[in-house]
Amino acid sequence: MEGLVLFNALVTRLLFFLHSLVGVWRVAEVKKEPRYWLLALLNLLLFLETALTLKFKRGRGYKWFSPAIFVYLINIVPSLWILELHHGNQYCGSQSEEMSQNTSIKEDFNQTLMSSEQTHGGDNLIESAKVFVNNLSTMCEKDWTLGLHQTFLLMLIIGRWLLPVGGTITRDQLSELLLMFVGTAADILEFTSETLAEENVRNNPALVYAILCIWTWSMLQFPLDLAVQHVMCPLSVTARGFPSLFLCQYSADLWNIGISVFIQDGPFLVVRVILMSYFNVINQMLVFFAVKNFLVVMLHLYRLVVLALGVRASLRRQPEVPKEERSSRVELAESGVPPGGWEGGAKEGLALPFRAPRPSDDSDPTP
Repeated sequence: MEGLVLFNALVTRLLFFLHSLVGVWRVAEVKKEPRYWLLALLNLLLFLETALTLKFKRGRGYKWFSPAIFVYLINIVPSLWILELHHGNQYCGSQSEEMSQNTSIKEDFNQTLMSSEQTHGGDNLIESAKVFVNNLSTMCEKDWTLGLHQTFLLMLIIGRWLLPVGGTITRDQLSELLLMFVGTAADILEFTSETLAEENVRNNPALVYAILCIWTWSMLQFPLDLAVQHVMCPLSVTARGFPSLFLCQYSADLWNIGISVFIQDGPFLVVRVILMSYFNVINQMLVFFAVKNFLVVMLHLYRLVVLALGVRASLRRQPEVPKEERSSRVELAESGVPPGGWEGGAKEGLALPFRAPRPSDDSDPTP
């Protein structure tokens, strides 16, 4: 079992490293400057995180937070920023040129594969790999950027699935978390691809920076496991009033609501409303996802009110207890003594621990 945990931990981080390296290679190809290869040095953080995780956690994850996902975001997000800010990535040739280019790419690649199969030589395999890489580099820059965005979101979901579970999160909670990630991935992909594809948006650098900042902010939800962590509340919390009971009993729901309202759906709704109202950027998908964000925010706020009313109703159904007696009950509950003391607990029919009789002073201790 430990071997499988180490294998999953290493394979997942290797996938993160390779994908971030592809992003750096694409940036260097687009910018035509070798200095952008220095972005690959960010992977040193991934190597450091891997070494620390293997040493202190034996490959397993941490409670409430995934450092591997966070370091992967640090590695790949700068490359995607540079590709999106590069003005050449939204312009492609005509459709006929793209079709002829794709056809020639397929023909060249098929010829190299046939020649490598006939000769079975190591040199020909290297040559075929070089031709394949050259053909990839001639693809449209817009397609490359969109492909990196898509594979980036897929790597986050698959990587979180493959990473060993650690802390208090269970496999059931992990499946719930992955379903949440799949649901948010489509909205995040549309937010960057559709909005940045508009000409009015591309012509406004400040707006492009704002969209990329909101997109980066939304990525912070992926390293967190707070939305599915259910905390067991002690009995003494009930006597402390509404705020303590509400925060303790529905901590996972509150994190889920907060992440949606303040990290994804709320900021996305604000940006889309500004695009439609102020910048006059209106299309079918933009309107649809804006309505979707609005409904999600309203439903989360509605759920927040329902949970609060439920806790209020549960507290009202309990008998009124004076404040002094309530504080004493809290102290007794925390110390393990039942309300009313041992005698009171016996009168109420509570199961009390066995207490050995105390010998008298005049009794003989020896048998």
